[in-house]
Amino acid sequence: GLSRTLQAPLSEVLRNNLLGINLGRIYPELEGYKPSDLLPTTPLRKITARHTVGLGDPLRDGDIDQPLNDGLPHSLEASIQAYGLDHFKIKLCGNLDRDQARLVEIYSVFKQAASGPFFLTLDGNEQYQDIEAFRLHWDQLRQVPEINSLLEALLFVEQPLHRDHALDAGVKQALADWPEAPPLIIDESEAEIGSLSQALELGYSGTSHKNCKGIVKGIANACLLEFLKKKFPDRSYILSGEDLANVGPIALLQDLAVMSLLGITHVERNGHHYFRGLSMLPEDLRTTVLDHHRDLYRKHEDGFPTLRITDGKLAISSVIEAPFGFEGEIDAGRFVSLEDWDGII
Repeated sequence: GLSRTLQAPLSEVLRNNLLGINLGRIYPELEGYKPSDLLPTTPLRKITARHTVGLGDPLRDGDIDQPLNDGLPHSLEASIQAYGLDHFKIKLCGNLDRDQARLVEIYSVFKQAASGPFFLTLDGNEQYQDIEAFRLHWDQLRQVPEINSLLEALLFVEQPLHRDHALDAGVKQALADWPEAPPLIIDESEAEIGSLSQALELGYSGTSHKNCKGIVKGIANACLLEFLKKKFPDRSYILSGEDLANVGPIALLQDLAVMSLLGITHVERNGHHYFRGLSMLPEDLRTTVLDHHRDLYRKHEDGFPTLRITDGKLAISSVIEAPFGFEGEIDAGRFVSLEDWDGII
């Protein structure tokens, strides 16, 4: 890529607009602006890990039927204690009884295991067909005292509506009729350039960034939301950072590099939780990761690199100083090609 060719960090590439991004071509209201005009002047050197609480994830050690015994925390309780977590992303299934019971249990775990204040987001997982259905579910959830207390820590709700209906015209009136609605953002619905503008017009607060949705689009989205924050300071605008089980040594680091540049202070992280660190990599590549990114990774007692989360945070100085996240060389030819992998699966 350009960063590696120039041996320049991504922050320098963007600051000098070496990618040639024309924001006005994406969002007309940004005509004349460069990314450096609207993005943070310096990238973040620490990012808070927002821990995924999946629908099937055990909440306490006592809930584990089949222990993994992989030397890493398995339950939510153990993860909080091991990593000092205070930011969480909780998945909803859309079934009221199941969601109520699970949220009450999660609140109990937080109260027992968290050492201080905690913050959370909810992922609606596209479980609702319209705002009215989600509003009914939401109001019933809030009738439970423990859940009402839990939701005092809520930052936003991600993609409650199915992607087929999330950007329907009727959403605008439904949200206008619900002034006490929690902040809502889209994720899966941001399928093309212009989806964010459409969502904002309907009453959503923003969208998510994932590198797989497009880095340039994410940069443009961040610039648009910063522009709107300055123009309409009384309205809430959100660009979140979400995950798709990113793992190192490439995808995770590149993702963190972009999140840092966009100024996203907390990011959903789950690759370290659903995989056994970088134990699947060849020994020499494990060594390269530890040599170049010891702030982000530590050597596990069993010898493999695993993510270093301290007080709930990831230290990423080595990531933002490297050419696009990863400092080191990888011979891609030693791995299975995408074409061959498609044949395997």
